Amino acid sequence: MYIEKMLEAVTPDIYEKFKTAVEIGKWPDGNPLSAEQKEICLQAIIAYDAKYLAEDQRIGYVPPKESPCDSSEEQEKPLKWADD
Repeated sequence: MYIEKMLEAVTPDIYEKFKTAVEIGKWPDGNPLSAEQKEICLQAIIAYDAKYLAEDQRIGYVPPKESPCDSSEEQEKPLKWADD
């Protein structure tokens, strides 16, 4: 519910201001973001992205690789723990 109400108030301009504020750690007027403000801005950015942007346009998107990084071996390998 909270996220839906927040999204109603977030315009594309506000979204861009939130992104910039999180990136540089302060508001357009120069005041620093508090930890709580940063958290709220990040929540708004993520929710806005999820609602209005295609997956490949969202912040943090990493495209899938054409081939896997791992070899084609499907055998289990035991873990070895290092002694401290």
